[in-house]
Amino acid sequence: MSRLFALAAPVLKALPPEMAHRATITALKLGLGPVAGGPDDPVLAVTLWGRDFANPIGLAAGFDKDAEVVDPMLRLGFGFVEIGSVTPRAQPGNPRPRAFRLPDQQALINRYGFNNRGHAAAVARLEARRLNGAAALGLLGINVGRNKDSRDPDADYAAGIRAFARLADYLVVNISSPNTPGLRAMQSREPLQRLLAAATAARADGTARPPILVKIAPDLTPEDLEDVAEVALASGIDGLIVSNTTIARPAGLPPDLAGEPGGLSGKPLMQPSTAVLRRMAKLVAGRLPLVGVGGVASGADAYAKIRAGASLVQLYTALAYRGPGLVGEIKRDLAGRLRADGFRSVAEAVGADLR
Repeated sequence: MSRLFALAAPVLKALPPEMAHRATITALKLGLGPVAGGPDDPVLAVTLWGRDFANPIGLAAGFDKDAEVVDPMLRLGFGFVEIGSVTPRAQPGNPRPRAFRLPDQQALINRYGFNNRGHAAAVARLEARRLNGAAALGLLGINVGRNKDSRDPDADYAAGIRAFARLADYLVVNISSPNTPGLRAMQSREPLQRLLAAATAARADGTARPPILVKIAPDLTPEDLEDVAEVALASGIDGLIVSNTTIARPAGLPPDLAGEPGGLSGKPLMQPSTAVLRRMAKLVAGRLPLVGVGGVASGADAYAKIRAGASLVQLYTALAYRGPGLVGEIKRDLAGRLRADGFRSVAEAVGADLR
């Protein structure tokens, strides 16, 4: 299957980014994805929120918005897969074109705008997955968002939590995409307090009560990060994902693309997102688990996130450039780095650079 990807890669790269992504989803649905061989190295095992992760490397939200290819992606070797963002009602997202490759920077700019088919479609697909027994393949995160035209954003997130609580190993409240007007303002202290009160109340309504995480932006000020940490610790949520894409445009981007609105992901995000992760790890001081995402493209990158305070790590953009073999490559390299530094587990290495 790796050979198949090598043959398909030039064709996919010749297509516009969104068309290439759709073609990849279709191929995976047809069973054309590779399958990782053998069990993971035991040094990579992580236990968090009462869940056992075979390894700490996960697929970030955005790749599989509608829960179409959860199991093919788990078969690539990911320890967990996060779908979404899913909104209560289906919505088309922003006008096309809305995704742009920056190959020299191994980066992407997107302004999709939560394009998805809504709660009902994702619930139906995930219920069918459970009936087929596929849920045993690995752990599933479900990332929920608000509709662009919502008059009550808090209610949208609460609806997502109620809809998916029984189907998810963890839930994510996404308030950090730059592509829905007003969304990032929900990271401010008072809106965040109201939102998390609504989210935890919605979880309490059901019998299934999975962990709730909040995904934050890499562009928050130090004061903003302090507010987020304080509110999160007081709210009863279970973790933070650091971070989403950035609206910053570092030097060196192609001038014709640097002005495109949207979120920048990939290699340029590695350093700034890890700096925010490190800052948040100091603020929560081990009281709240963190998931590190942004620019991960190697075992060294994953290890840097872990040493900066992440218990789990996610990637997406690098997969588009490097292909499915990257997952196994990262895991092998990470296991070697952990052992070389004398760590017997991922947990022992979490926050090592802060000690």
